[in-house]
Amino acid sequence: MNIGVDAMGGDFAPQAIVEGAVLAANELPEGVTIVLIGQTEAIQGVLDKQNYTGSNIKIVEANETIEMGEHPVKALQAKPNSSIGVGFKLLKTGEIDSFGSAGNTGAMMVGSLFSIKAIEGVQRPAIAGFAPQTNGKMAVMVDIGANADVKPEMLEQFGLLGSIYYQATTGEENPKVGLMNIGEEAEKGSVIAQQAHKLMKENAKMNFIGNIEGKDFFKGKADVIVTDGFTGNILLKMGESLYGIMKDQGVETNFLDKTNYEAVGGSPIVGVNGNVIIAHGASSAKAIKNMIHLSTKIVESKVTEKIKEALSA
Repeated sequence: MNIGVDAMGGDFAPQAIVEGAVLAANELPEGVTIVLIGQTEAIQGVLDKQNYTGSNIKIVEANETIEMGEHPVKALQAKPNSSIGVGFKLLKTGEIDSFGSAGNTGAMMVGSLFSIKAIEGVQRPAIAGFAPQTNGKMAVMVDIGANADVKPEMLEQFGLLGSIYYQATTGEENPKVGLMNIGEEAEKGSVIAQQAHKLMKENAKMNFIGNIEGKDFFKGKADVIVTDGFTGNILLKMGESLYGIMKDQGVETNFLDKTNYEAVGGSPIVGVNGNVIIAHGASSAKAIKNMIHLSTKIVESKVTEKIKEALSA
């Protein structure tokens, strides 16, 4: 298994990225190789400072970098040899099994859509986030930012994509799917939410439990939380803020630790022909290490193949 990582993406690249790769390399099972994509000299310099002498980190040269503020489409066209551009080439040809980056999120989305492309039948790929639950589980939330504007049919499909992802990565059958809304009743919310509720209720391929409210976000009511990307992004970042606020007040618990973005390390793009993970721009070495572990879990789960099977059926 080859796990591709953009070594030049993120606020603290390449230092934090390479350090995270070394941390992960020391924990990964035999047969898993981390492929660091970026400027060889810079990457090797950090590896040397880390005194890394292992054999499960490989470097692939990419002499250009897409900066955070660059226009995604223009940057990918102008910089074919960027770490993100090269990463998607390797993913498309099967030389790596997954590709993760803490760099330009827009470029990662555009690269996914124009390089490996959406799975046939997927209306809009979405980004999945994770929310810790008081029952000890980790709920999957779809979408958290890729699609600010949605149609009812898209929300219905987000529920199916999230359900397949949850089953594939946890092994738990029949996960509970909830639609985030302003009330539990079917007639509550916007016209889009009401129509989505109807479609999801009629879809026998998912275990739809109905609407859930903001107060249910951490309560374990749903294993899969469905919402538009605008609302999902706000919810996710509000949840992440709890960690910093509580830590500043001297409160530390296992639940709060899981609200820290570093705990999972990244968010997969679901619905594309490959395993793509987007990490937080401010990712630390710990976050990158966990992103790599998440990547191996996603590859092992064969979730992309399972989504293809479900949609073709």
